[in-house]
Amino acid sequence: MKKTKFTEAQIVHALKVHEAGKSVTDICRDLGINKQTLYNWKNKYSGMDTSQLAELKALKEENARLKKMYAELAMDNVILKDVISKKF
Repeated sequence: MKKTKFTEAQIVHALKVHEAGKSVTDICRDLGINKQTLYNWKNKYSGMDTSQLAELKALKEENARLKKMYAELAMDNVILKDVISKKF
């Protein structure tokens, strides 16, 4: 996935400006983005605050860590079962 040049806080700020009444065209011109990008941001970050964004990021990182841990344990389990089945 392509990395954006805008931080999540900047994205939330742009969405708040849009909610305050500034037109989409003006916001896109100021930021140098496409209208579709702003609408994609709106779908993803609509109604979020910066504190909620930080919490979401922390949860995603923890989820990724737990998935990795599960994958490693599952692989160990398969290896151990394979070793045990070969001994008998």
